[in-house]
Amino acid sequence: MQRLFAARSVLGNAVKTRRRQHLSSLSSSLLFDETQLQFKESVSKFAQDVIAPHAERIDKTNSFPKDVNLWKLMGEFNLHGITAPEEYGGLGLGYLYHCIAMEEISRASGSVALSYGAHSNLCINQLVRNGNTSQKHKYLPKLISGEHVGALAMSEPNAGSDVVSMKCKADKVDGGFLINGNKMWCTNGPSAQTLIVYAKTDTKAGSKGITAFVIEKGMAGFSTAQKLDKLGMRGSDTCELVFENCFVPEENILGKEGKGVYVLMSGLDLERLVLAAGPLGIMQACLDIVLPYIRQREQFGRPVGEFQFIQGKVADMYTALQSSRSYVYSVARECDNGKVDPKDCAGTILCAAERATQVALQAIQCLGGNGYINEYATGRLLRDAKLYEIGAGTSEIRRMVIGRELFKE
Repeated sequence: MQRLFAARSVLGNAVKTRRRQHLSSLSSSLLFDETQLQFKESVSKFAQDVIAPHAERIDKTNSFPKDVNLWKLMGEFNLHGITAPEEYGGLGLGYLYHCIAMEEISRASGSVALSYGAHSNLCINQLVRNGNTSQKHKYLPKLISGEHVGALAMSEPNAGSDVVSMKCKADKVDGGFLINGNKMWCTNGPSAQTLIVYAKTDTKAGSKGITAFVIEKGMAGFSTAQKLDKLGMRGSDTCELVFENCFVPEENILGKEGKGVYVLMSGLDLERLVLAAGPLGIMQACLDIVLPYIRQREQFGRPVGEFQFIQGKVADMYTALQSSRSYVYSVARECDNGKVDPKDCAGTILCAAERATQVALQAIQCLGGNGYINEYATGRLLRDAKLYEIGAGTSEIRRMVIGRELFKE
């Protein structure tokens, strides 16, 4: 933990462009203890100083900045390995801290945060949970430092919500497997050096025939196809993966052969929880824009924030954020205590994602005509927020998970 706080001074000297917005800070004292509040403040300052100045350019160019290595800077700040053991360079903390980091990075840039979440949770945390000692020593240090970028691929062109129907196949050969097929919508795919990929090792066994593999950039037969041009989360590079007789050695199996569905589904629960903090950051970013604006913007001779219609909107935005925060962080605490409940992990992102879209719409409305022009970030926040109703299982799938779990009880 001390290494994380000390990293601020190092980064302060390394980053030339600094911008800190002194905006209304909403109380979190009921949610966190003093150490967690210090962590939140530290990550918030890092994100606003280092990431936020690039957010607009990332959205416009649809790429991470070339003049600064955000992956390495986040690694130096010890953000990638929050849930990884210290022996591999991580912080050895839990999901509550991971959610705090995800929220604050999302507040600065939804795109960077999405890529960060895919790297730190979908890839690193899956290796921490399911990798053997050799795999952890081989992959985790460079991923945690930010030298390498990580990704995870499960969806396919014709297997999205019904991911178990995947067609990507891994045929057993001497010393390993030959993988053939395609993966779609892979976040960080174009830039990742380490990817966790699911494939069918037994096409007749249904969900019991899926195996997880660790794929390395440069493996013969593995390539990336077109980078996708997305509505939002632009700059969070996304692409299709192509496997054509890609040989993967047996030691690259993550977990056990035929047990990939456990790796997949248990990982999805924690993925949904951590990614649920993304919409929290977007909602906070909306308030960061709206509150100063309604104090400064005058109509009919007084600030628009004095009008009850506007006060009603910001009240709804505030309560949507704070109630979502309470849900996300209470579930994070339960997960840290070993109680991972699929319905609540799905519930956190269902609740936060749908509210974030509505909060972003209200932010645009509060700014009126200014909210609809790209000089203000409200349009970007709306486009970014919508992704969370689709990724990590759509809102419809989340409702199905929650309803199924309640029925089973």
